Amino acid sequence: MPLQVIGAGFGRTGTLSLKAALEQLGLGPCYHMLELIQDPARASHWQAALDGKAVDWNEVFTGFRSAVDWPTAHFWPQLAAAYPDAKVILTLRDEDKWYKSISSTIFQVMNSPREEVEPERMATRAMTRQLILDTVFGGNIDDRDSVLAAYRRNIDAVRRDVPADRLLVFDVAEGWAPLCRFLDLPVPETAFPRSNSTEEFQQRILEN
Repeated sequence: MPLQVIGAGFGRTGTLSLKAALEQLGLGPCYHMLELIQDPARASHWQAALDGKAVDWNEVFTGFRSAVDWPTAHFWPQLAAAYPDAKVILTLRDEDKWYKSISSTIFQVMNSPREEVEPERMATRAMTRQLILDTVFGGNIDDRDSVLAAYRRNIDAVRRDVPADRLLVFDVAEGWAPLCRFLDLPVPETAFPRSNSTEEFQQRILEN
């Protein structure tokens, strides 16, 4: 089953809410960083991709119809090429709010050494640090200007390289209407899902 939706937005731009929305619309299961937390063995695929090795994307996404958040978001160019019929969604939010959110969640985890006893969890943590800290942000997550520059570069690259008819630039605060219009699906009667606040993120990390 090929991917139908590829998320190109950075973490903390509403990706978990988008995951829930896509699944509610019938485009799930949706691959998210949570899949790595729940099944650390999946990190080996992404480590291979980071190392420049050939990756069988169909194997990575077996059973999934959509994918959002990191690691997917970093590899959106390769995935867009591998799945030419898939639509691309670029989630974004006010950059000041995004920076505050990522600083108090993902970056906080990056700066807080945690002792892991399971080799697979240690490998997942190492891969995630290499991907987000080193590759996406150039090893400098303490410099606000540098972090925001990386955020803007990704937005600019997606807007430039993905054809307009294949791309939705989406703030989850907009709710169902633009998402369903883009996917040509009816708008659900239920409220658009809202999840993964800073507090929820921090609690999840403590539990894993």
